[in-house]
Amino acid sequence: MADTSKGFRYRGRKSNADAKPTIMDLLFKDTETLTKGDLVNLESGEIDLAATGDTKLLGLVMETQSGTDSTTRAKVIVDADAIYGVYDPNARLKGATLDIAGATGEQTVAPSSNKEFVVWAESTASEETLVCFNVGKHLDNTAQ
Repeated sequence: MADTSKGFRYRGRKSNADAKPTIMDLLFKDTETLTKGDLVNLESGEIDLAATGDTKLLGLVMETQSGTDSTTRAKVIVDADAIYGVYDPNARLKGATLDIAGATGEQTVAPSSNKEFVVWAESTASEETLVCFNVGKHLDNTAQ
């Protein structure tokens, strides 16, 4: 049975499923709480909670902490080819597109309009959904 808690979990990389993630220590953009398992984007060189429609998605927060803009740092997995697992009570087909949904500590996936994610592997409604960033959505594969 899948983990039904909210938030994303690192599951590997498309380039090498056993590869360790690249982790960077990055500054908060705003005064806010980021929760372990949240996805963030990069704005003006600092991280902010990701939301659907963001154009510079970056990766996964490794630990929960409350931060103050430009003084607090968080460890973030930043690989463009990372695969993440997320609870999703829907069956998904490989290649389907999905969006980010939810506030800090509650992030999951939703039906697609902005296409932030591509489903990495087919899953049933009782299995974890594996997703990766869609081309052009991660900071490292967007046009500059």
